[in-house]
Amino acid sequence: MSENKSTQKRRDAPRKSTRRRSREFAVQGLYQWQLTGKDPVSIATELAESDEFSKCDVPYFRTLLNGAIDNSQELESKMQPFLDRPAKELSPIERGILLLGGYELMRELEVPYRVVINEAVELAKSFGGTDGHKYVNGVLDKLAPRLREIELRAERGG
Repeated sequence: MSENKSTQKRRDAPRKSTRRRSREFAVQGLYQWQLTGKDPVSIATELAESDEFSKCDVPYFRTLLNGAIDNSQELESKMQPFLDRPAKELSPIERGILLLGGYELMRELEVPYRVVINEAVELAKSFGGTDGHKYVNGVLDKLAPRLREIELRAERGG
């Protein structure tokens, strides 16, 4: 008895980790924050109504959303040397992903910097414009040595 194609496709598709889902919801929240100016609690409450929300690491989502918003000015000033325009002129998706990735680089030190960059690139491929992932990669790749100097030095063996 053969399986239908959609069942096979679902089984073959890699499962998203709870952290990946947390990042996806955080990007959605950051997008909403930029467009509406709503507070993180209201945004989180609205996002929690999604059927998929229960599949994310909720505490990590809250940490990312609150952290990126609370530290947005500091993060944007640290990123600005690597941007080709003011942060507020970036697309809301790219800006949100950069804030998220920047926050993880700055504060979530248990997540290796390469994982942070890779996750941000994947988010940009999913949600961003055609070449947005290249831009996100370039900015975070230049930001990482400033925020993770010790980790990068240890990786290089010195």
